[in-house]
Amino acid sequence: MELNTFGERLKSERNRLGLSQEAFAAVGGVKKLAQISYEQGKTLPDIGFMVAVSKIGVDVTYVMFGVPTPGALSAEEDQLLSGFRKLDLMGKVRVLGVIEGAVPHEKPKSRHMVSIGGSVGHQVNGDVYGTVNNGDIPSKVKAPREKSEKKK
Repeated sequence: MELNTFGERLKSERNRLGLSQEAFAAVGGVKKLAQISYEQGKTLPDIGFMVAVSKIGVDVTYVMFGVPTPGALSAEEDQLLSGFRKLDLMGKVRVLGVIEGAVPHEKPKSRHMVSIGGSVGHQVNGDVYGTVNNGDIPSKVKAPREKSEKKK
């Protein structure tokens, strides 16, 4: 839904911040009735009001012109960032891990595919070098070449 009037946009910013008309008006240094008048489009606030509400996160460019400030956070992004900032270090690490795991990644393009079936009794970690038996890779898997030491 496009908000066409100054009052509608001001109200949407107040709602995005989760403030009542009375609390929002207090931030701007006015009474609740003035806030109601702004939201209904009957009057316009002065510059002091707009400066005051900008300090609590109101996107003044959006309210005045109907064009969001580039890079402005959506309500969901603002909520996520606010919650993230309250976390301790371990909490932040966990959240970043969840985000990393949730982001779809392209599958790496591989020349070979290894299928393992049946009763597998071993775990393989890290780089593995050697012969692959009874798999889809018919040849030896070669270790990377080690750099030879330069002669002095």
